Amino acid sequence: MFDIGIAKIMLVAGIALVVIGPERLPRVARMAGTLIGRAQRYVADVKSEVNRSIELEELSKVREQFETAARDVSQSVSSGLNDATRDVNAALGQHVDSDTPTYEPYNWDSTPAPAYKPPKKNWRIKRSAVPQWYKKSENVRRHVQSGAARVARFRPARSTRSL
Repeated sequence: MFDIGIAKIMLVAGIALVVIGPERLPRVARMAGTLIGRAQRYVADVKSEVNRSIELEELSKVREQFETAARDVSQSVSSGLNDATRDVNAALGQHVDSDTPTYEPYNWDSTPAPAYKPPKKNWRIKRSAVPQWYKKSENVRRHVQSGAARVARFRPARSTRSL
């Protein structure tokens, strides 16, 4: 892309050292590095956006081709079905107009959906995932108890003897 060799880079670095000075050169180099990094990120973003738009165009073309193929298949199937029904009706001796379709598509809306019945539940009774008999046999706590109540419950009994 650019014809820059080591000698040219060294020449530019030497001129920058003389013009800018050794005190400000590291700061300027850092700033140049960040600007170059930003430029590279911007170029990469633009490239990815262009690639996305190209892929989107290709996908839209494929979608259009698929839709036309599906339309062609649908038309050929319906024309074949019409021809077959016309031939069957002609063989049976019935007369059918060729303008009207001879088959009726299934109407999905004709069957009503079953009505929703809410389940019968007694909402006042708490239902747990673990049965009570299991909790009792495994000594699982079944009732919530505060920390102070738990301490009072398990505190050893006081003895009346004094030392």
